[in-house]
Amino acid sequence: MSADVLAVAEHRRGELRDVSLELLTAGRQLADETDGELHAAVVSGEVDRFADRLTREGVDAVHTVARGEEFNHDVYIQAVTALVDELNPSYVLAPNSVNGLDYVPAVAERLALPLVTDVTALDASGDELTVTREFYGGKTEGTVSVAADRAVLTVRAGEWPAATGSGDATVTPVDVEIDEAAVRSTVTGFEEAGSGDVDITDADVLVSVGRGIEEEDNLDLIFDLAEALDATVSASRPIIDNGWLPADHQVGQSGKVVTPEVYIAVGISGAVQHVAGMKGAETIVAINNDPSAPIFDIADYGIVDDLFEVVPALTEEFGG
Repeated sequence: MSADVLAVAEHRRGELRDVSLELLTAGRQLADETDGELHAAVVSGEVDRFADRLTREGVDAVHTVARGEEFNHDVYIQAVTALVDELNPSYVLAPNSVNGLDYVPAVAERLALPLVTDVTALDASGDELTVTREFYGGKTEGTVSVAADRAVLTVRAGEWPAATGSGDATVTPVDVEIDEAAVRSTVTGFEEAGSGDVDITDADVLVSVGRGIEEEDNLDLIFDLAEALDATVSASRPIIDNGWLPADHQVGQSGKVVTPEVYIAVGISGAVQHVAGMKGAETIVAINNDPSAPIFDIADYGIVDDLFEVVPALTEEFGG
């Protein structure tokens, strides 16, 4: 029996978010394993422009709901619920993001469907859907069997590569009647959390620092290297907890998920909570004086040496 999949894309401030394309990869896997079709949906914003991009990413159909410019909790609940009622997919996928976790549980509740959040892997090749997620703050990983023909899932960013499909799927505008009386909120603007001047999730190159830096004054070494590489500085949780960098610089399960082209981990041991936030990087370089540090298990390149000698040498090499 085939099972169609509906992937709800996410956008912000006029741009599709990277996780939307990762969502299509996860959705394509699920649809292929169940001999179903992959449908994508985009709600609000420049739906025609967003849909045009999605049609070229290996989906079978795209559905649009033109209502408002930005994410709105009340609108999304009504729009996505209506889409599911009309399309009747077996599985609904959305990003495990601030927005996704805002409206998806309400959609699952309205439709009386099982909800599994923060999915890192899935498998529908057997008799039932099994999903992988982490437990106990990322200290262990386990699988959950979904004993139902239909379910709603939120997918963690950075776990699937972005879709690079082909094709020219059809786009269907869907006229959803929104109950205006139930829309009790509106977006009036955006303010970056922590008033930070950088967004580490958009960086192509990250130089990330951990407790191995020892003292706050030593962070100058990291900023010098980042400047030489035209990179952005990020950090593991101990640096943030010490108050040495703002919270919006934190990478990890309790911070941000990043997928840069290059991630340089300086003095970071590689605890599972940190790795959860950066393992999707294209190339990982680790600098640590402990050859048994877990970060080397996922690093593409490793330097086992004193960071206080290695980092200045790299800065001189790339900054000269």
